[in-house]
Amino acid sequence: MARMTMIEAIRDAMDVKMGQDEDVVVFGEDVGYFGGVFRCTHGLQAKYGKERCFDAPINESAIVGAGIGMATYGKRPCIEIQFADYVLPAYDQIVSEAARMRHRSNGEFTCPMVVRMPTGGGIFGGQTHSQSPEAIFTHVSGLKTVIPSNPYDAKGLLIAAIEDDDPVIFLEPKRLYNGPFDGHHELAVTPWSKHEKGEVPEGHYTVPIGKAQIVREGSDVTILAYGTMVFVAEAAAREQGIDAEVIDLRSLLPLDLETIQKSVEKTGRCVVVHEATLTSGFGAELAALVQQHCFYSLEAPVKRVAGWDTPYPHAQEWDYFPGPKRVGAALKATLEAK
Repeated sequence: MARMTMIEAIRDAMDVKMGQDEDVVVFGEDVGYFGGVFRCTHGLQAKYGKERCFDAPINESAIVGAGIGMATYGKRPCIEIQFADYVLPAYDQIVSEAARMRHRSNGEFTCPMVVRMPTGGGIFGGQTHSQSPEAIFTHVSGLKTVIPSNPYDAKGLLIAAIEDDDPVIFLEPKRLYNGPFDGHHELAVTPWSKHEKGEVPEGHYTVPIGKAQIVREGSDVTILAYGTMVFVAEAAAREQGIDAEVIDLRSLLPLDLETIQKSVEKTGRCVVVHEATLTSGFGAELAALVQQHCFYSLEAPVKRVAGWDTPYPHAQEWDYFPGPKRVGAALKATLEAK
């Protein structure tokens, strides 16, 4: 086992696949010589050359469109969109072309493309560098959407995504790029300077897309979370002394409904936590699925804890995030409900 930050694990995943398969190419804004704004691609151009790791113009639609063309003709592009907020000009390409390629061609063509994007807040980036747009991708048939919470999963999921024959949206929580991975942070301050490392196997391995992980077992209430909110959920349960079962979804689409259902049937209560805006967030889908499949096991309404229904606040972003205090209040209310 090596010890890596999430940034290093993501870079290692691309390095492993580029070394194994000459069809894997990496490109995007500033990913070549500079190594990416978050340094996730640092050193890949020097190792594999400018034809396999290269910079693209500041044109997200063109970046994704070029990737679709490459993927359709046999390459396996791993594209970086510099911030998830920037992907909207390319949304039509992703939805109308990449996601529908297999169906529209009756299986003659596939689109084995990964679109990597830093997501969420934590760097005081304001409205155009801090959004969490996962829900707009989970609405689209033909796409897979994954969000890792730790270096081990980041590497394994990214390798699995690159090897997948269909397009995968790979969202990387910025607050976790350099930690925390031991689950004991209050997340009241930015973890950027911590540079915490998690254990990551060397070489090739995969984490299956579509399989959640129970990161904390419990019997009182189920907490469904992903990305940074996994650590917030654990901190909230610990601070309140609640025997909560925390599930790291890891993959939003496909979703591991079996693991969710078994947990809620055991605990009888459920709290959903995500950083994105509450209204029409992915938590609404999770709450509906729990209601549909676990109705006769529920002892209280499903609660959601999420970001505010406002434009992303710059100065108040640490109030905007669901923190242990807000999640803890939801847990207490759920347990007290009759």
